[in-house]
Amino acid sequence: VSVVISLLRAQYQMFKEDFDFFAAGLSLLLLSPLFLVIAILIKSTSEGPVFLRQKRMGRKGAIFNIFKFRTMHNNAESGTGPVWAQSDDPRVTRVGRFLRKSHLDELPQLINVAKGEMSLIGPRPERPEFVETICKHIPDFEQRLDVKPGITGLAQVHYRYCASIKDAARKLKYDLIYINKMCWLLDFRIILWTVKTVLTGEGAR
Repeated sequence: VSVVISLLRAQYQMFKEDFDFFAAGLSLLLLSPLFLVIAILIKSTSEGPVFLRQKRMGRKGAIFNIFKFRTMHNNAESGTGPVWAQSDDPRVTRVGRFLRKSHLDELPQLINVAKGEMSLIGPRPERPEFVETICKHIPDFEQRLDVKPGITGLAQVHYRYCASIKDAARKLKYDLIYINKMCWLLDFRIILWTVKTVLTGEGAR
């Protein structure tokens, strides 16, 4: 039975990678007008680039640059280095606050999905600096690296932001549940939960 389950899971992961590539490419094409509007809003209200590129840790510990619409003032971390997300972050611009509330800042990660660095659904990719710190307190955290990270996921819709070691431990429980139970039905449910999260603005910072 375990062999059959492993084969089915492997087949689903292959299907998922093909679907991710197709869905990301189509979404980028359809959403290109929205990307242009957001780019104009960002450039007209604050100095700096439209996109934020940030180092993240992906499957098997591979480091890649994640793409997001810039929501903070330019060089916001130049004096502090990487820090956890926080409520009512003073570094966030007026347009950035709207993008975070609506989760539109996450859309450029479709580029990462198209490149094969991320999946539409999976554990949230963490910054390497945070992974090193978290793994010292939570050894099992590295199990999240067995699959590609995702734009959305079970942990994201149930426990939105990670702002401490305690948050990381709570989110890990959801991530491990997803990794062990990964299937099309669970992915479909996560998509529905994600739509609800986007529409209600839950978990935004």
